[in-house]
This record gives sequence, C-alpha cells and structure tokens, in this order.
Amino acid sequence: MRFSRVSVPGTKRVITICSAKGGVGKSTTSVNVALALKNMGYSVGLVDADITGPSIPTMMGVDNSQVETYRVAGSDRFGPPMNFGVKVMSMGLIVPYDEAIAVRGPMVNKYIRALLFQTDWEELDYLLIDMPPGTNDVHLTITQEVMLSGAVIVSTPQKVALIDVRRGIDMFAAVNTPVLGLVENMSYFKCDSCDKRHYIFGRNGVARAAEELGVAFLGEIPFVGRIMQDTDEGIPPALRGDATLEAAKPYYELAERIHATLDESERSRTGSGSGGMIASVPLPRSRLSRLRERRAV
Repeated sequence: MRFSRVSVPGTKRVITICSAKGGVGKSTTSVNVALALKNMGYSVGLVDADITGPSIPTMMGVDNSQVETYRVAGSDRFGPPMNFGVKVMSMGLIVPYDEAIAVRGPMVNKYIRALLFQTDWEELDYLLIDMPPGTNDVHLTITQEVMLSGAVIVSTPQKVALIDVRRGIDMFAAVNTPVLGLVENMSYFKCDSCDKRHYIFGRNGVARAAEELGVAFLGEIPFVGRIMQDTDEGIPPALRGDATLEAAKPYYELAERIHATLDESERSRTGSGSGGMIASVPLPRSRLSRLRERRAV
C-alpha cells in the first residue's frame, strides 16, 4: 500500500519512539535519547504526540514555558521552547497542565499535524516523536502522512508486553515503516550490597523477540531508580553529558546505535538503489567515543 507522505520542514531524520503497551518507560527513553543525541553534537527536536496525556514538558523542564505563536501567510505558526538545547513541542505547552484534554479522533489528528507541520523547527538533524502507547489514530496519521526514518519500539521483558510488541511490528509493516529495532527497558537492577544483576522481569526476552521477528535489538536499559526520579523532576540523567554514568550510559549507547543504524541503512540504499530490512550494525569510533575521551581528559 502506498501513502502520500511529506517531510517535516527543516528536519533531516524523523524517528518515532513507540511502545505497544503503556508504562514501559517509552517517554523516559525518548527524553534521554534526545539529550544524548544533543550532547553528541546533533541538533534535536522532541514532539510529544500523546495529545490527551502529555508528559514530555514536565520531563524536559519546560512545563512552565509558553509557545510563541504568530501568523505567516494566513497560517498559525509555533515557536517551540527550548531547554537543554532541545526544542520541545506538546499540547501540554498549549493547554494548561492542570486542564483536561478530551478530544475525538479527528481533532487529535488535526492537533498532531499542527504540532509537526506548523512548528518552526528551523534546521534539525533529528526530530524524535514520543508516541502514545498502543496503536491508534495517532500512529496511523503519523506513519501514513509523515516521511519517517524509522521507528524504535520500547518494551519490558514481560511476556504480556512482548505480545503487544508483535502487534506493533505488524502495524508498522502494514504501513511500510521500517522498525529500527527493539529496546529492552527495566532489564535488570543491581543489588546495592552484592552488585549482582537481578532480572526481575525475565532475561533476554526482548532480544529473543527481536531475533524471532527479524528486527535489530538495540540494547537494554537497567532499572535504576535515579533514572525515573531525575527524569520526573526535569533533570534527565543524559542531561549530565557524562556517557560513563550508570544511569546515562545506556541512553548514549542507544543513541549511537540508532545513528549508526540509520547511517548504514542510507549507505545501503544509496549503493543498491533499494531499501530492505534495517539490521543492527557494529559501532565505529563515534561521537560517543569522542565524547567519552573528552570527559576523561
């Protein structure tokens, strides 16, 4: 099936961060990957596509910011607030945070288009779209109307979550959107006294699912209390710019993996003249490596 997709003006790569089930840490992943990419030297924007339950403004520390609005050629335009060097756009910045957002499907799609296409992103290397959980109207609107570089799916290792991951991959296949890979969140936690890894939700569940489904496994993120606490307070771990910190390291590695996967995919398409399944690729000496070297000096 073919769709009439258009590019988001001013963006080079547009990636959706998805989860087929709520509560798996998708938004936390979106925020920290966005900051990791920024600290690695890329220009980054972040869209909160959860129209009725926006959380990105709080996580990015812009919940008290205002969106600049103006008209250009008879059309409303938005100037997104920026924090930590990342531009952010969300319905949570337009509607007061304590006000309910109850809208029907057609209006949700209208708001999504406005957030993406009426926002002045200027020039971005990456635009990350934090999707609502599940597969609904928002997913169909974005995958059918927006030129996407690919989708990243976040899951926990639990069987019930992985069942929904399979459904999500089926949806992306139906709309011809490449899945860059799967991320396992809350993989394990380390005991304070013994420093041993405990896999409380099962071990390697997402990695096995990725292999079975023929998509890349992009890595695992441990269950670290500081990740949730800091992100909820608007100071995400990746903000610190230290790729060696336990709470930040997985996000820098994930960001580099995403970047390397897209680079390899683009080289493959250029060389062969056709697309194909995007696979995981070895990491070269990269911006992440150079960032670590600078921190060590």
